[in-house]
Amino acid sequence: MKVLVTGADGQLGHDLVIELEKRGHTAIPTDRNEMDITDAEVVERVITDAAPDAVIHCAAYTAVDKAEEDVEVCRNINAQGTRNIAASCDRLGCKMMYISTDYVFDGEGTRPWEPDDEVTTPLNVYGETKYEGEQAVRELVEKFFIVRIAWVFGVNGNNFVKTMLRLGKQNGAVKVVDDQIGSPTYTPDLSVLLCDMIESDRYGTYHATNEGLCSWYEFACEIFRAAGMNDVKVTPVSSGEFPVKAKRPHNSRLNKDKLTANGFNRLPAWQDAVARYVKILESQE
Repeated sequence: MKVLVTGADGQLGHDLVIELEKRGHTAIPTDRNEMDITDAEVVERVITDAAPDAVIHCAAYTAVDKAEEDVEVCRNINAQGTRNIAASCDRLGCKMMYISTDYVFDGEGTRPWEPDDEVTTPLNVYGETKYEGEQAVRELVEKFFIVRIAWVFGVNGNNFVKTMLRLGKQNGAVKVVDDQIGSPTYTPDLSVLLCDMIESDRYGTYHATNEGLCSWYEFACEIFRAAGMNDVKVTPVSSGEFPVKAKRPHNSRLNKDKLTANGFNRLPAWQDAVARYVKILESQE
């Protein structure tokens, strides 16, 4: 199978290309230099020339706080860019997988969000524009997967784990919010699932994160435990004590039963993923 991957220089795109090639597929990695997704003509030309069997769309504007001021650019990438890709996939009749986010939900309550729950009021511009991308995919593409993920970390790029380890070494102490609950997502684990999905025809909207729930505070504590940095002081604080431009959801619990119902293997526990990831980071030092 020939699979074009957007955002191939990002955390997830990088690992997806590795997993696709490991399985004997032809991966066609693209980044913003090779395909500006906001330019419909460029998208049409690149995807038509590649003639893929599937497109996995990872590229996105992900600077959540900056998006509150950079609304037009964020919308152009996440909404219009996705619409451009969806239109090309529709014309070619190929599969499309769109990577979305827990931020499409309003974050209220404690019930895990179902993949088919109605989306009403995303809390920030990033969430709004990612949902607009979802709508474009559903509108234009027949053979689509929409996969919502959360709290992503991987080797290629910056993320919460790297930030915590850096701050812990620099300062010996960190403050982390403890009133936002969700599940981390390790990109090598996710890449295995996404490849399983793109090889199938079990289309639809799914949630995919590593198993188990935690707060950001508990996530940080586990990172330092896995790294043997037990002397780092981790202080829990409320979201109100940690002001940011973009409001974050308190409830990012995602129900993943639909994966099981469709015969897909769920990801390992998030603690296990953290342990494996920290070992990789230590080996790179």
